[in-house]
Amino acid sequence: MEAALGEVIAASRSLSPVLVIGAPLMQNGQLYNCALVISAGRLLGVIPKSYLPNYREFYEKRWYAHGRNVKGMTIRVNGEDVPFGSDLVFASTRNQRFKLHVEICEDMWAPSPPSIEGALAGATICANLSASNIVIGKSDERHLLARSHSSRTCCAYVYSAAGHGESTTDHAWDGQGFVYELGDLLAESERFRRHPELCIADVDCERIHGDRIRNKTFDDAIDAAGRPANRFRTIAMEHNPHDGDIGLIRPIARFPFVPDREHRLDEDCYEAFNIQVDGLMRRVEATNPKSLVIGISGGLDSTHALIVAAKTCDRLGLPRKTIRAYTMPGFGTTDHTKGNAWGLMKKFHVHAEEIDIRPAATRMLEDIGHDFADGKPVYDVTFENVQAGLRTDYLFRLAGQHNGFVIGTGDLSELALGWCTYGVGDQMSHYAVNAGVPKTLIQHLIRWAIRSEQFTHETDAILQAVLDTEITPELVPIGAQGEVQSTEAKVGPYELNDFFLHNIMRWGLPPSKVAFMAWHAWRDAEAGDWPAHFPESARNQYDLATIRMWLEKFLWRFFQFSQFKRSAIPNGPKVSSGGALSPRGDWRAPSDAVADVWLDELRRNVPEE
Repeated sequence: MEAALGEVIAASRSLSPVLVIGAPLMQNGQLYNCALVISAGRLLGVIPKSYLPNYREFYEKRWYAHGRNVKGMTIRVNGEDVPFGSDLVFASTRNQRFKLHVEICEDMWAPSPPSIEGALAGATICANLSASNIVIGKSDERHLLARSHSSRTCCAYVYSAAGHGESTTDHAWDGQGFVYELGDLLAESERFRRHPELCIADVDCERIHGDRIRNKTFDDAIDAAGRPANRFRTIAMEHNPHDGDIGLIRPIARFPFVPDREHRLDEDCYEAFNIQVDGLMRRVEATNPKSLVIGISGGLDSTHALIVAAKTCDRLGLPRKTIRAYTMPGFGTTDHTKGNAWGLMKKFHVHAEEIDIRPAATRMLEDIGHDFADGKPVYDVTFENVQAGLRTDYLFRLAGQHNGFVIGTGDLSELALGWCTYGVGDQMSHYAVNAGVPKTLIQHLIRWAIRSEQFTHETDAILQAVLDTEITPELVPIGAQGEVQSTEAKVGPYELNDFFLHNIMRWGLPPSKVAFMAWHAWRDAEAGDWPAHFPESARNQYDLATIRMWLEKFLWRFFQFSQFKRSAIPNGPKVSSGGALSPRGDWRAPSDAVADVWLDELRRNVPEE
């Protein structure tokens, strides 16, 4: 056997991977079930199995000694003494975030697997060599344990079971292999194959490291465990990873707030929708308003807020007329969106009215001496904010008049970009039901409401018309050729902005890495998965230069321009694990921060073309 090990070790000199293989080894007259870590022509260390199953079909203690207390020792293999024990972590000399811990089969089933201490000692990847036989349901159990373990210990968990070719006297073998990272399944091999399978995944050690930094419970666990790094031996791991861009096989979700798989999409939409409804229900129960006041533009956000309000009334047994909905056309309102607004209000059977804000806006522009009042086509921020502010002002006064409160319609994406009018605009309300929902998810929530038949078919037709309408604030008059003001032409595609937001807010990734991931996700519309029911006509792609341009704008808007608006936002429920931007919750930042550090990192590392 040692001769065979010597052949493997010698062959590893020209191989890129770090190898982890199993072998029975003797030490001081005891036989151990071992994992051997081999790289770049060297046997780096040997890990004995800690827990030996001796129940049902297993009788491992008949032969082996456990290795739980084997620490600080060496073992002689092929004439060389190498580290031996359950206290080993292997640290890459090429990537400071790549640290490996290894356990064996039953160790994963133990109440306290050795890899817990390994992770707390710094390992970002935990590997398991398993001679696990297969019975009905065991595959699901392996997934359950590995997924939970990788999530709980903030690591990647790599698992490989024995396959075809083992003895079938009393058992069968499926050769299952998979890789989890922070609870996400990255790759899985095909089971019951006659020939060996390779299960390949890109593991993001930087993402793991960043999650641990933010997870202070992980810090507390390190301390509670007596700081395992002080007891573990860290073995320098020389290896030969390929340099340069070797491609990326890891799936990168275009819409990180929206699942790609249909059953997950339905589950998440159900949860998101009900989180919003439940939050609003509790606020209604606590304040006992006589009305719920909401502005309806005919766009995505106000439409979804109306859906949430309607379902809230239904569940509380309140008449839909409790909702007082107002459409307030301004200088840029089109007949199409106004028609959508009226169609929605009628189909939802709410109290509906129209207030034309143009006379009041004109009077205010006259009062402040704005050029528009003199007939000049000046459509600046002041011109826009006068309209946005008046709409909110009307809604608050109407709420006071009718003993109610104002339901906010602004979404998470707009809060991230600062695309909202501060104080007296869509940034302000009494309760902001959409504050935790990004724009890309709102679109899917409305599609889900249609698909799950939450309302009538006539209502669904109006909802679909809203989905088909270009996103616009409608604050600037329609152009001579019928062109309308486009939000995304100003701030960038929401699908890119939400991608940037999730990877920066949730994972804290540097801008250059976000750009790299966005390029892999968005460079080819024909590659990768799209969310279920996503329209073919809306499947876009972006080159690196375009991604860099919009990311630069996002960084400035997010880190420098808009925090003062987020520091004063109203209450609203957190919806996604991706995070929220409430200063009372996930995101606490100074209002006078600058974006220089993030912009410099992007400009240094990502080419303009």
